[in-house]
Amino acid sequence: MLVLTRKVGESINIGDNIKISIMDVKGRSVRVGVEAPRSMSIHREEIYSRIQDENKLASAWKNVDMGSLKNLMGGMGKKP
Repeated sequence: MLVLTRKVGESINIGDNIKISIMDVKGRSVRVGVEAPRSMSIHREEIYSRIQDENKLASAWKNVDMGSLKNLMGGMGKKP
């Protein structure tokens, strides 16, 4: 891991299109600004971990009893 020291108002460039700026430092908190293409997802680590966990749950295969599902849906989709 590359570790750099920056002061408020200083920046770090990553490649040609990502810029990380130090906006403010208060106590143990650092405000960081990120300039990147809109197509790039940027998340705090704890949010990213939650997204990954939710994606794993959503993609897990679950055996579904179609009869139970039909009862749960209350007969939705019945043709008159």
